Amino acid sequence: MRQAAKIEFTLPWPQKGLSPNSRNHWAKTAQLKKQLRGAWWAQALAQGATKLPGEPLTVSLTFYPPDRRRRDMDNMLSACKAGLDGLADAIGVDDSKWTLKIAKSEEIGGYVKVSIEKTA
Repeated sequence: MRQAAKIEFTLPWPQKGLSPNSRNHWAKTAQLKKQLRGAWWAQALAQGATKLPGEPLTVSLTFYPPDRRRRDMDNMLSACKAGLDGLADAIGVDDSKWTLKIAKSEEIGGYVKVSIEKTA
């Protein structure tokens, strides 16, 4: 990742077992979280992520659901929590220094687009 004004990644959609509404055994949920964290970390690195200075960032997520079923924004964000931790690992900026923005696309895709900008 270069010191560009805006950096973007396309990351995998979280598995349905990560939804706060799912009723998995805790061990299964832990396994899914570990998988998502690793997947987002690996994908971010594969798409050019590098360590950023530890300054405040605005991280925007646009959800492209895999189908047209109704989904709550807060549940989609919650399902991505482990993935966001993986992204934080990849760029080296703790997510406590992030401002989050979330949106849902009307397009179907089965992925999450993440845009990172330095907070002004």
